[in-house]
Amino acid sequence: MGITFNMIGLFVGDPAKMATFYRDVLDVETDWDGEGPYAEFKHEGIRFAMYERSKLPALLGQEPSYPDGLNGTFELAINVGAAQNVDALFDRLTRLGARTVYCPRDEPWKMRSAMVADPEGNLLEIASDFWE
Repeated sequence: MGITFNMIGLFVGDPAKMATFYRDVLDVETDWDGEGPYAEFKHEGIRFAMYERSKLPALLGQEPSYPDGLNGTFELAINVGAAQNVDALFDRLTRLGARTVYCPRDEPWKMRSAMVADPEGNLLEIASDFWE
């Protein structure tokens, strides 16, 4: 039997700030009311959730470490289809408060991409489909 990933979880320092960013800037719907350490978002394809970092040591039974600044350990990639959609989403996200990592550009592997960061420094790639 193969493995199927069914959720991506972010461990966040400020759940309210992060949930607001993902809800209001990225338009990912959530029913989270601001109570408790866990927020799950309505996302087609894979579950997406956040859990408050301060609660994580009790859950794990040990003290984890976290990146400081721009988090270079993973990215969340958003496919937007056509190349011109990269520029449009990049402009919208940065206007609404996402931090610019790099501006839209054509990549040598035949796609257009840009990268922004959320309020806690997690990388969000905006990418087009590949072209011939």
